[in-house]
Amino acid sequence: MNRFEGGGNREAKVRYLDADFQILSPGAYVTCAITGHQIHLDELRYWSVARQEPYADAGASLEADKRAGVLPNQKR
Repeated sequence: MNRFEGGGNREAKVRYLDADFQILSPGAYVTCAITGHQIHLDELRYWSVARQEPYADAGASLEADKRAGVLPNQKR
């Protein structure tokens, strides 16, 4: 599905799977669970199957893992 197939300018409802996702309700974007930024479905590359959350980029995905206790806190 691309952004021109009935999604308009609303948020899609998505089920996140291993290496893929399933659109449950059409839309043009999802919202990053960490940053709150809109992610167009054709640009969606990062998500958590366990938490069913999308992420804008690898940094947001890493931050989500840290918050969930998946990774130890690292001091910079």
